[in-house]
Formats: sequence, C-alpha cells, structure tokens
Amino acid sequence: MPKFPEHIAIEKVHPEAVLDWHENFGDRTLIVESKQVVEVAKILRDQFGYKMLVDLTAVDYLPRRPRFEVVYHYLNLQTNTRIRIKTQLEETSAHLPTLSDIYPIADWYEREVWDLFGIKFDGHPNLKRIMLYEGFEGHPLRKDYPKTKRQPLLGPQN
Repeated sequence: MPKFPEHIAIEKVHPEAVLDWHENFGDRTLIVESKQVVEVAKILRDQFGYKMLVDLTAVDYLPRRPRFEVVYHYLNLQTNTRIRIKTQLEETSAHLPTLSDIYPIADWYEREVWDLFGIKFDGHPNLKRIMLYEGFEGHPLRKDYPKTKRQPLLGPQN
C-alpha cells in the first residue's frame, strides 16, 4: 500500500517520528513517537492545511504495554480531509508536550485528558481539572480506577 503525502513529508523531515501507519477505508492514521507530536502537528498545519484540531482524547489499554494512547484528530477545512495521529505512553512516563501554542483549542482538550486519565501536558498554561472538582482523587477513566471509590465531601466554597 503506498504511503499518503502527509506520511511521506513527515518521514522526510523526521524519519524516526512515524512508528506505524494505516489508511483503511480512507481513514489516515499515523502512530508517531511521543517526542515528535509537536513537530508532526506543525507539519500538518503548515504544509498540509490541517488548521483545525477537532478532538484530542486518550485510551487506557491496561494491561497492554504501553498502557495509554493519546489520539489527535485533525481536519483540513479546504479539502475536507481528516487525519488521526496516535502516540503511545507508558504509565510511568504519561506526559506529552502541549499543543496549546499551535492549536489554542488544545488547552481545553488537554485539561480534559489530564482530568480523566492523568496524562500531563508539559508547558500547558493552566493544567487543572476541568470536569471534576479540585479535591477529586484520581482519574476516573483509568481502567484501574475503583468503581466503588468514595470521594471526599467538600464544604461550601466561599
């Protein structure tokens, strides 16, 4: 199967960045090295017109190693094409560089992933909980989060 243009361009500049890829049913997906997500995002935006980060989420594949996968969905508004970038993280190194400088909407998406999965985004301007309250203990979308866990009750906030 021939590589798609984005794949070729990224490998040309960062040959170590792309770990795997597929294009099933028109769905373009690159699995990239976690240290290269910023460089890949810049290439997609600047060279291929993926000006919109549509979504950023994570998946916990416990007990698989690496445990986490962070998934970025991009859209080119001119051609109406999409591309998915995935990167894999071990639990012990569950952090990535922020994309909030490149895509401002990443600010909110990264806060959601931090809140629910505990994946940190280095350089994020305001990485704090967005869906749960500050006193919440743990990250509830991790597969090892106890479903019967009780949370501390917080009194009235002044």
